[in-house]
Amino acid sequence: MYVIGTAGHVDHGKSALVHALTGIDPDRWQEEKDRGLTIDLGFAWLRLPGGDEVSIVDVPGHERFIKNMLAGVGGIDLALLVIAADEGVMPQTREHLAIIDLLGIAHGVVALTKCDLVDRDGLELARDDAAEALRGTTLEGAPIVPCSAVARTGLDDILAAVEAELVKTERKRDAGRPRLPIDRAFTMAGFGTVVTGTLVDGSLRVGDEVEALPAGRRARVRGLQTHGQQVDVAPPGRRTAVNLSGVAPADLHRGMVLARPGALQTTKSADVRLRAVPYLTRPVRHNLTVTFHSGAAEVEGRLLLLDATEIPPGEEAWAQVRLAAPVCALKGDHFVVRDPNDTLGGGLIVDTDAPRHRRFDAGAIARLETLARGSPEERLLSAIALAEPATAGSVAGDDETRATLGQLLEAGDVVALSEDALANNSALYTRTGFDAAIEAVRGALTAYHAATPLRPGMPREELRGRLQLEPKTFDALMARLVRDVLVAERGSAVGLASHSPALTPPQEATAAAFLEALRETPFSPPTDRAPDGDVLAYLEGAGEVVRAGSVIFAAEAYGELAERVQAHLKEQETITLAQARDMFGTSRKYAQALLEHLDAKHITRRVGDVRVLR
Repeated sequence: MYVIGTAGHVDHGKSALVHALTGIDPDRWQEEKDRGLTIDLGFAWLRLPGGDEVSIVDVPGHERFIKNMLAGVGGIDLALLVIAADEGVMPQTREHLAIIDLLGIAHGVVALTKCDLVDRDGLELARDDAAEALRGTTLEGAPIVPCSAVARTGLDDILAAVEAELVKTERKRDAGRPRLPIDRAFTMAGFGTVVTGTLVDGSLRVGDEVEALPAGRRARVRGLQTHGQQVDVAPPGRRTAVNLSGVAPADLHRGMVLARPGALQTTKSADVRLRAVPYLTRPVRHNLTVTFHSGAAEVEGRLLLLDATEIPPGEEAWAQVRLAAPVCALKGDHFVVRDPNDTLGGGLIVDTDAPRHRRFDAGAIARLETLARGSPEERLLSAIALAEPATAGSVAGDDETRATLGQLLEAGDVVALSEDALANNSALYTRTGFDAAIEAVRGALTAYHAATPLRPGMPREELRGRLQLEPKTFDALMARLVRDVLVAERGSAVGLASHSPALTPPQEATAAAFLEALRETPFSPPTDRAPDGDVLAYLEGAGEVVRAGSVIFAAEAYGELAERVQAHLKEQETITLAQARDMFGTSRKYAQALLEHLDAKHITRRVGDVRVLR
């Protein structure tokens, strides 16, 4: 299944040609019919002589509606460029052709319409004019076919040329990751919420759960329709209407993308290869405010040039677009940027959710070159290195990239922190990046052990802060390093597995004297004879003492205290502070410290003035 999109100047007969070819009037609004002017996207379909069905997107040609044209032209396979023979190439012909070129649409047919209004010489002049306009674009050499929608001449020739070009066109791939850029959202009587768009990258099925990004609105596919027919499965590469349950039309709008929950991410920045359109009369400058178009989305953004101060007409440069609002755009998607008056340029998105780069940074430019031109393995490694630690979902969203990721994991070039390496939330490092992470952990812990040799390790949160990792990634990294016997988790601390705290002879004497003092009055231990912090931390880590606030109990005394409190609660259900004090023949200070520590360990729970078992 293929999608054809019209293009061309206003009043050159795009809608009339579609109507003549299909019998379907693509002008949907009464205003369009009254004015004879297409202002929004129109849709139709036809069956080619060879039997294949194709979808048609008809776009407005007036310069005021370029943004509507851009919303519909992104997913097409073949451009039907319409040029009126009596007027020839006009301003919007050139702008539409430039957009087709920037979007990488490599197949097309030129329909030389209104040929009944010119003589033979006029027709040849129009043909030469069209061929000259195509030169240097992706449509150079495309067939130019004279026709007339009014006289109904040349229509069969148009269909034959379209069919011949489509044979050369690669069919839309099924990457197992369906996405439908929404170009219409409305209510249909008897059905409810309906959205339409050109389905790419995968199939949708009735009953599928979906979400509309970037809003994240969840819904379920209630029904599917292509070319006016109900279907159970909509494959990629065709115009599709999706009837949704669980979401209102007011929650959806053009520019959103329908996808499976969690399959796609949104972004507010993109690294791009930007080519300026050749007919501009001025260069594209750094730090311009632009409108960014990708798929059906249109978002304002700031254009930052990375390896140039400006881009002359027809030239290219690396750039980053910082967006005012999130969009659902992927690496490999095409884009267009405009200012209020002109299409400035466009090209290919090479990375999304991109961090800010220093301008003229050779390392950043080299990474972008790899992302754009390297092998699939090189591109994936570069993407992981750029976001390290990356998640599998952010760098390998389709089946092909996941297969490449599997190969890199098997070869050891990529390291996953979780056992389910291909899960969307699995944290990934390149081998070099993982080795660097290990060295960062080892270096931090080695320095900590040197400064505090008696402590079992660094507090987890302190180590996480030094590594600047998100909690989930840090936990996964620690679990991996524990499995690899590099680190050991000791309570709330993390230390090198090879680290074994040991007291010096004087410290051993101090510790022994302190423990003896605790055991002399186990339920009322002295609070003014604690050793220095390192020795105390050592005893605590070794399980010799338990610190309950300002009170330190010998471990065996604390165990007896806790056991007797729990036994009392099992029999009596509650215990007061005074009862605990009297039970152990101690003071209020020690009983309170004990009970508060049992609360903190979730053994007991305070209810008013009493404690109960949790």
